[in-house]
Amino acid sequence: MFLPRSVIVKRTADGDRSCTAKKNKLSSGGSLLEENTEFQDCKSVRTETSPSRCSLKEVVQEWTEPVAGVLNVDNTTLGEDSQNPHEDRSSEEPVKYFSKSQRWAEPGEPVCVVCGRYGEYICDKTDEDVCSLECKAKHLLQSQEKKLKSDELTKAESPAETHVLNTPYFYKDHSFILGLRDEQIENLKLQLGIAVQGQRVPRPIVEFEHCGFPETLNHNLKNSGYEVPTPIQMQMIPVGLLGRDIVASADTGSGKTAAFLLPVIMKVLEETETPSALILAPTRELAIQIEKQAKELMAGLPNMRTVLLVGGLPLAPQLHRLKQSVKVIIATPGRLIEILKHSSVQLRGIKIIVVDEVDTMLKMGFQQQVLDILEDISHDHQTILVSATIPVGIEHLANQLLYNFVRITIGEKNLPCSNVRQIILWVEEPSKKKKLFEILNDKKLFKPPVLVFVDCKLGADLLSDAVHKITGLQCTAMHSERSQVERTDILQRLLQDKYEVIVSTGVLGRGLDLVNVKLVVNFDMPSSMDEYVHQIGRAGRLGHSGTAITFINNNSKKLFWDVVKRVKPTGTILPPQLLNSPYLHDQKRREQQRLKQLQNSLVTGDNIMDIIRKHDQNNSQR
Repeated sequence: MFLPRSVIVKRTADGDRSCTAKKNKLSSGGSLLEENTEFQDCKSVRTETSPSRCSLKEVVQEWTEPVAGVLNVDNTTLGEDSQNPHEDRSSEEPVKYFSKSQRWAEPGEPVCVVCGRYGEYICDKTDEDVCSLECKAKHLLQSQEKKLKSDELTKAESPAETHVLNTPYFYKDHSFILGLRDEQIENLKLQLGIAVQGQRVPRPIVEFEHCGFPETLNHNLKNSGYEVPTPIQMQMIPVGLLGRDIVASADTGSGKTAAFLLPVIMKVLEETETPSALILAPTRELAIQIEKQAKELMAGLPNMRTVLLVGGLPLAPQLHRLKQSVKVIIATPGRLIEILKHSSVQLRGIKIIVVDEVDTMLKMGFQQQVLDILEDISHDHQTILVSATIPVGIEHLANQLLYNFVRITIGEKNLPCSNVRQIILWVEEPSKKKKLFEILNDKKLFKPPVLVFVDCKLGADLLSDAVHKITGLQCTAMHSERSQVERTDILQRLLQDKYEVIVSTGVLGRGLDLVNVKLVVNFDMPSSMDEYVHQIGRAGRLGHSGTAITFINNNSKKLFWDVVKRVKPTGTILPPQLLNSPYLHDQKRREQQRLKQLQNSLVTGDNIMDIIRKHDQNNSQR
């Protein structure tokens, strides 16, 4: 059974007098850093029972107020550990005063906001992660400077913000939006490609200010680069703020993450029960990215904490983090179910749940896990399903899971991203490596870093080695057999342009904002067109343009008609071997037959008499 790290205080008579002396000195002034570092004379230690996080609040609770509230701790845990007289004291270590005495963070662990080391503590003033008293002092000074600047810029709006934070939030259409005529709203939706289905759907916003967010949140939006809402944000945010269930689909890189994070933040801001929100993602990398964006948008808002629950990382720190009054859980289904089996978290207080990349999450292997999680959540919660593609089967499931939901579609449903130039090449299997090397040597096409997708782990390793040996480019392989540390390191190096080519399986094909990737090569055609849409979308993130080159041959013959239906409308020139393939014509003929049978089965005014005659004939023959 996991026991979180506790704090044990030892103090001699001399130590008590020393602390009293320090208290008097602190009351007379001095910098916060000097106040904290002078307590090294006090013999305060803690017992380490696990690699999880603890705090200093109990250690210095009898000292002066500026230092007494350094960090947060679970009081009940402290009491249990302190009452154990047989506690092993051999692992005790002093509280870390300086950042240089703290280790560097492992991937997925909290990171100090000042120096980037392991964020072992949580600052009680800002709820940010810090590694030591030194960085806490620096962080508070930086926060105070930012606050002063912010107060100068928004002095006139501060009373309004205080009112917003202290009163329940209810979304209502902005006066500007209400002033628009219905024809203007419909024309706006038409121009932006916004299609909605549902009852009493609110009008789309035009600016973030139309939502009536707290000024801190508006400031965070600007700092994160959100100047104006994207089409999916314009329609999805007001629907989400009203508490409606949503099924939303939009191009990859269209801003769907912020579109569901903002309703989540406003929902949990007024909730006292923790945790209050759950966000599910299919991969660890996507979950890590969502948490990073959530922290950016939550900065400065009171009592807003997140926890990341993903596999491949130690379980103990995640369990301890859950006890720190977190508001938002961001998790992969497997790790969350593992924690639920240990009864380490209760989801009855969840008021809003988001399932990102829902088409992947609800496929074989994920569907039952998601349903098991939903069973642990009360029925009065809000549900948001989001993805770039929403197959028909997912819509049928949504009809069962959601209540009075709004269907939001941006652009053509399930079509590839319009920002990506698509090139389909007919390449036989023996010639694929040669064609890839030609692309990597073409000065017009080669724009590093290049993302190459293959269909298996072994293929990723072998192709990566071949690319490096033949071209000399910095190349590596990415797949699920890699450890989480390796996968995180590869992603960081990719974003820093330290790799010129990455050969990956589908683990990098969903949701990740790889904004510096301009060229994607589908070395192996994906197993479905939905996967194709997601993979080529890595080259068109956040409005950037890119190129996607796909190799196709008879090994992908089952997808020929789907490729033509989805890719041809974008203006892409398809190879003649594909257009003249007998497999394509056979698939087209079968679909036309199915449509004809479906039309014949419908009862209309034109065919009702024929249906009655056939029915009478069948009865007479019997």
